[in-house]
Amino acid sequence: MTDTLRPPASPVAVGEAEGRPRTLTRSIGVVGGTLLTLSCLTPASTLFVIVPPFFADLGTGTALTIAIAAVLCIAVAFCYSELGTLVPSAGGEYAMVGTLLGRMAGWLVFVLSLIVVMIVPPIIALGTAEYLAPIVHIDGQLAGAGVMLLATVVGLFDLRANAWITGIFLVLEVVAAAAVAFLGFSHVSRPASVLVDPVVGSGSSTSPLTAAAVIAGLALALFVLQGFSTAVYLSEEMEQPHRTVPRTVMWTLAIGALVILVPTIAITLGAPDLATLSEGNLAAMVEQWSNSTVGTFISLCIALAIINAGIVMVIQNSRVLYASARDRAWPEPVNRAFSTLSKRYGAPWVATLLVGVPGAVLCFVPVETLSGVTGVAVAALYLVVAVGALAARRTPAEGRKVWRMPLWPVVPVALIAVLAYVLTQQTAQDLLITGGVIATACLYWLFYLRPRQDSRWVITLPDDEQ
Repeated sequence: MTDTLRPPASPVAVGEAEGRPRTLTRSIGVVGGTLLTLSCLTPASTLFVIVPPFFADLGTGTALTIAIAAVLCIAVAFCYSELGTLVPSAGGEYAMVGTLLGRMAGWLVFVLSLIVVMIVPPIIALGTAEYLAPIVHIDGQLAGAGVMLLATVVGLFDLRANAWITGIFLVLEVVAAAAVAFLGFSHVSRPASVLVDPVVGSGSSTSPLTAAAVIAGLALALFVLQGFSTAVYLSEEMEQPHRTVPRTVMWTLAIGALVILVPTIAITLGAPDLATLSEGNLAAMVEQWSNSTVGTFISLCIALAIINAGIVMVIQNSRVLYASARDRAWPEPVNRAFSTLSKRYGAPWVATLLVGVPGAVLCFVPVETLSGVTGVAVAALYLVVAVGALAARRTPAEGRKVWRMPLWPVVPVALIAVLAYVLTQQTAQDLLITGGVIATACLYWLFYLRPRQDSRWVITLPDDEQ
């Protein structure tokens, strides 16, 4: 039924005619992994780019919706931590699910993760122009495309060097988020009770926020916190993954949730009126709370945070394509290209280009469409990972050290039920687009991968984990 924790027995590996493919190097620990993963979660740029539109739909209930999503993400983090130590592969979700639930399930999860990894970076990058406005005016789509191309170039360099570069940018992110939180709490305009008894609207046309609206918003709220799970993409490059992976996942979720949630509460309470809150123009609010100099400084910090996010997302997402080629998901020439590593920096440079350049093109697609489809894909991805966590205990660790979640199987069962309901509350367009991609992936499986099971889509682990 499944390909378990061992190398494929028969077919030649990608590029074996020229020698076994070079493997990724274990070079990062909890600190480096957390810096890279936090930068991929990019809490500050998420706060300033993705959260503002929430205020129009969820009003003062935005923070409550994100808090509920954070609680759900704890269960998701447990699932990812256990599976990421049982199956530590650069393939992330698809390697974990494919090993435990079978090749077709792994393939469909790969497609879901590919939707996410290809769409999230341009969504973040599209926010660049708004925060560069104090010093230069540039078209938002062109600025987003430029950020994606810059991130692609930087992503071709050494992973350890990039961990420190992104770490420096991350400090600026946190400074910007902290400044906004301080300013918001210093200009409180409404009682804290609006956080738990939320309203939506503006002026005299306000109304209580319904539970249905909160549930419908959970998919996008999960998307807001989504980056913490990408730590498993780096598990193949982490030292002692049985300890490093769960610590990185948990620390990233905790820090990221705080960096996003605390300023969101401050913005909710500090906005001058509900109309201003609904507009979600955070740069204008910051300038109103302080002055143009502080507003410009924070805006530039956010712009750097967005660039930082693009760099890290390109780095991590390219590892997914690299791993899919190593596991022979494509025709042989494509596999050879995707699995090619730079001789100087050890980065999968072709896969990096294939993530970054199409990302620049996606910057010209309406951001609402990108966000909606990504929310559906993230919820579906977490649901399947939770199913994989149910099956994890059937697979012996064979003497290897594996982190085990508490409250199993209650955690994955509850997570599956909640996420299934959340998916039923999404728009028909977003469900149809995501479903169409999945249907196409099923056809590829049936007509190309399934007839070639001995030589295609053979999920492997790095040598030191086989």
